[in-house]
Amino acid sequence: MLILLPPSEGKTPADKGPSIDWEALSFPQLNPYRAKVLDALGTVSAHEDALALLGVGASLRDDVERNTRLHAEPAAPAHQVYSGVLYDALGYNSMTPTQRRKATDSIMVVSALWGAIGFGDHVPAYRLSMGTALPDVGRLASYWKPQLAAALAQRAEGELVVDCRSSTYAAAWAPPAAQTVTVNVFNEANGKRTVVSHFAKHTRGELARHLLTRRGKAPATPAQLLKAASELWTAELVEGTDRKPHALNIILAG
Repeated sequence: MLILLPPSEGKTPADKGPSIDWEALSFPQLNPYRAKVLDALGTVSAHEDALALLGVGASLRDDVERNTRLHAEPAAPAHQVYSGVLYDALGYNSMTPTQRRKATDSIMVVSALWGAIGFGDHVPAYRLSMGTALPDVGRLASYWKPQLAAALAQRAEGELVVDCRSSTYAAAWAPPAAQTVTVNVFNEANGKRTVVSHFAKHTRGELARHLLTRRGKAPATPAQLLKAASELWTAELVEGTDRKPHALNIILAG
């Protein structure tokens, strides 16, 4: 089982420690492309209009300023750096050692800066969205798409891919449709179903935690994933096609 997560918007900087070890990152073949994005991000972040160029508000000025020195910033495991609603619901720190090892083995984060990293990879905190366009790089989802297709094919081979990413990050890499299940969250009240947006992050984090902490084998097929999700929620599976992944719909009472 491979669980795909988006990065959090907010990130927790490491207080101390060594800077990033590029060769220790998962998928080291992506390093030249990571370096190009990092350099472009540093240049943009030093610009007087950096906040506007990166599409962030004044409250994030310190985060943007940190972007200019990421080569030297202390790095920490991705499961410590990424925070927010989804990662709080995932609750890595409250897992047992065995469950943590399973999370590290099973989770991959698709990132605007790094392309894709493992959950235990050490990275510095940064501020960059996949929807951003950088000079000499362009729109990041388009930039990463061919690189991730080549780098991640082997990692996904033979795995059930549980895709908990938002559409912005899903645009950077499409795993093989037949073995991929996207996760949607709906509210249902008085027979009417509505899409959940912000709270969907929380539910996706809860789903990832459930898959990593429940007893028994990890689901290996879409049908087994539906069975696992149905242990906690009302859920349904929408069958995919040769080109469109399956969809797991989790239904919350409105």
